[in-house]
Parts: sequence; structure tokens; C-alpha cells
Amino acid sequence: MSDQKICVGAIAGAFGVQGEVRLKSFCAEPSDIAEYGPLSTEDGSQRFTVTITRPVKNGFAARLGGVATKEEADALKGVQLYADRDALPDLPDDEYYHTDLIGLTVLDTGGTELGKVINVLNHGASDLLELKPAGVAESVLLPFTLAVVPTVDLERGRIIADPPEGLFDDE
Repeated sequence: MSDQKICVGAIAGAFGVQGEVRLKSFCAEPSDIAEYGPLSTEDGSQRFTVTITRPVKNGFAARLGGVATKEEADALKGVQLYADRDALPDLPDDEYYHTDLIGLTVLDTGGTELGKVINVLNHGASDLLELKPAGVAESVLLPFTLAVVPTVDLERGRIIADPPEGLFDDE
């Protein structure tokens, strides 16, 4: 797992003219983003130490190691920042990092394969598992709630689901 990376934030652009960036944190405790560093770009080509200087609307003003000018900060707008999986805290039994769910096989309560998790989405209300059923062109969105997904077995690489009526019916 040590080579796995998890997206913990994104750079929203420059903040001011002194090389600070506006930083959006995706962490449960937003200010913890500075504790998981150094953070890297998705491809690992750049690494940054992060020092939060102050909270600002929708995030933080922060200094990134190696970024000294407004132009350098502007050039990083939209860059997502990743932490090594091993640097993040262990989660309680009923919580999961999205990256741990992607690729798992989803079975119904009778053992029939429903598909594989290809993404985890959240549009505000709750998480949705995007599944790719075998032999079907379109993906299916499965609510990621305890009622619909009673079992997540990371060790065996599977999820047991009780999908809502009609979700997987062939028409």
C-alpha cells in the first residue's frame, strides 16, 4: 500500500502577490492537509511542503515549498495534491478511503455479481458507488448507505449490496 496515493486537496490559484496559494482541502479535518506532507502532484513529478498561513473563504492561504511568486502560484491552479496512503490516519471500521473501494467486486445478497466499483461520487447528499456491470455499456449508481451496502470486505476485495428494487432489472 505504500505506493498508493490519495487526493487530499487542490490548488485554487494564487492568493495575493507574495507566492501564496489558495488551497482547498478534501480532508475530514481540513487543516490536517498540512500534516500529511510533503504532498505531490498525481504523477509525482512535483512535491511540496505545505504551510497553512491562514484560513480564507472556502479553504486556506498556504505557502508551498518551492513556490515563491504569484506567477508560480498561478501556474499551479487546478493541480490536485496527493498524500502517501501510509501518511493518512487509519479509519474506523465503518469508514473507507474512496481509493480502497475502487476496483472492488459488488455482489448482491445472493452472491450474484453486480459489477465492479469504478468511482465513488458525492453530489452533496451521500456517497454513490459507480458500478460497471459486466457486459453492459452504461454504469449504475448505487447508494453507499448501510441499508444498501451492509458489508464491505476489503480483505476479500468485495462488497455485498442489497440494491433498491429495479436498479439492476434488465429492460
